[in-house]
Amino acid sequence: MATSAAASRIDPAEMLKEAALRLFAEHGVEGVTVRQIAELAGQKNHAAVGYHFGSKEALVRAVIAHGARLIDELRNHHLDQLEARGGPETLFDVTRLLVQTSLLPANSPWSDCYNRFVVVLQLSNRQLFMDALEGRWNSGYLRCLDHVRRLLAPMPPAMVNQRLLFMGSSLGGILSARESQLADTSRPHPTWTDPATLDAVAAALAAILES
Repeated sequence: MATSAAASRIDPAEMLKEAALRLFAEHGVEGVTVRQIAELAGQKNHAAVGYHFGSKEALVRAVIAHGARLIDELRNHHLDQLEARGGPETLFDVTRLLVQTSLLPANSPWSDCYNRFVVVLQLSNRQLFMDALEGRWNSGYLRCLDHVRRLLAPMPPAMVNQRLLFMGSSLGGILSARESQLADTSRPHPTWTDPATLDAVAAALAAILES
């Protein structure tokens, strides 16, 4: 797989992160070697990962933090706008914002690999994922959860937390499946290329919360 033209114009550390993300999304962290990452990033020196990041785990953490930061900044920006208009007023408002800001348009590979990477990683090493966030890059998500709790105020807190767990897992799983399908360019994907599908996903997540 060739690196993108955009990646060729940025520094080697960024190229390594992008290459790692693509490989981790396809094969999982444990299924990828630093040699493969360096080769995909166009680095002739196979010790490039160690030189720029110190270790493979440090590179994994850098990939987690990079994608999480992009999503968190986008999410907080849209949430600020929604709150300025007096929202969110409904659970659908919240879940639609979560869906829309989990995608990073025109920012490949972060736009088409990151959800797959995160879902697979959390199944094998959730603690590594949470540690890499450093309590910094999920503020927008936590703000959204606060709005859900406000909108579900009559519901017992333990039940709300359970619904939030179900919703969060479903959000990641659905968007990961979307990325996997769209990565297959051998056939069309009318469901996932239909803009209305993402609103349908948001509606399903809202139903999980309120049903």
